[in-house]
Amino acid sequence: MIPAAALRDAGLAALVALGLFVPLVGLRTDVSPTGGLFLRTRWADVAIVCGIVFAGRLALSLWLGRRGLRPTTGPGPWTARLERAGAFVAPVLLGVAVVLPFIPGIGRYELDIGILVLTYVMLGWGLNIVVGLAGLLDLGYVAFYAIGAYSYALLAQYFGLSFWICLPLAGIMAAFWGVLLGFPVLRLRGDYLAIVTLAFGEIIRVVLINWVGLTGGPNGIGGIPRPSFFGLPFSMEGGPGTFAGFFGLEPSPTHRVIFLYYLILALALLTNWVTIRLRRQPLGRAWEALREDEIACRALGINVTTTKLSAFALGAMFGGFAGAFFATRQAFVSPESFTFIESAIILAIVVLGGLGSQVGVAIAALVMIGGFELFRDLDEWRMLVFGGAMVAIMVLRPRGLVGTRTPTIALGQKRAISGDLVSEGHG
Repeated sequence: MIPAAALRDAGLAALVALGLFVPLVGLRTDVSPTGGLFLRTRWADVAIVCGIVFAGRLALSLWLGRRGLRPTTGPGPWTARLERAGAFVAPVLLGVAVVLPFIPGIGRYELDIGILVLTYVMLGWGLNIVVGLAGLLDLGYVAFYAIGAYSYALLAQYFGLSFWICLPLAGIMAAFWGVLLGFPVLRLRGDYLAIVTLAFGEIIRVVLINWVGLTGGPNGIGGIPRPSFFGLPFSMEGGPGTFAGFFGLEPSPTHRVIFLYYLILALALLTNWVTIRLRRQPLGRAWEALREDEIACRALGINVTTTKLSAFALGAMFGGFAGAFFATRQAFVSPESFTFIESAIILAIVVLGGLGSQVGVAIAALVMIGGFELFRDLDEWRMLVFGGAMVAIMVLRPRGLVGTRTPTIALGQKRAISGDLVSEGHG
């Protein structure tokens, strides 16, 4: 027999869903044959969605009611399995990424999707330093992405510098602004830190819109130079001074796409390598100590100021690298590409993948960014599927797909707090 409490809880969830989906799903404006607008109702769709919410909430209530907490601080069975699988998944994903352009059936569209996924993987790994390792909630990470993109665009256009010179300069510029952001928020934590970083991201976007003389304003900056293969441009002419002419290949626009794919793959792997190396260094252990307890971190004699600023600077630097790549790939940048939703997507990738987990972030980026393309035919329903998947993952895996609090270096036996012991992942 179904408990009355579970039915009441499911009914309340369905009632809330009804209030949300009536204006979002039930009412829609369409264009009539005469050219005017009329309001079309879709009550059947609203009933279906509310029914799904009722059934899902009822099943969740029954499942949580029968599941008991295990009195252990060790990782749960799913966490342990995912950690063991990660040792095999990571090399497989890397191998597939390396040979992807040469797999039969892979064309321009698949390579573009791969470039987009790897860009968000790199952004997720950069933000993982700030949020996952140091525990600093940053909602304005897209600002460093924008700073890197505009720095590259301005340096390449006005000073004629090559991509290989502009790339490190864009990262240094983003790191500088990361330090500037870090100083005002040294005493802030939690929600207050999130609000300030959110405001910083919006400030950067507003500056890009209004500083027309430098950034082009809403029109952006176009005609950004494309990268070359160490001085060999990707030209369709196939002359002796081009990439195709130098290697004796038939000129093809796919050459530049493959080069960009391997370029972002190399940048992402560089981000991963630096992060893994730093986690094993005293700086990485200081980040983890700061994430767990700032007061205890201060009591241990760790310089909290340096620790926070280094996290902001390094995370911002990799965001700047990704922004520079975005600018040279698109050959055009505008403020519309750096809105708050980008920060939200990157943060969602980090949280869903698991705070501090490199493999988890990569899998989450692949699922979220690549999965969008699988549901493209669903049109407006795609966001509902996306949101439902996020809710399901957060309910079933509150610490993310691959998330534990095991320190990188532990004295004695390693002990991790299982996500099964907490309801919101704060334990």
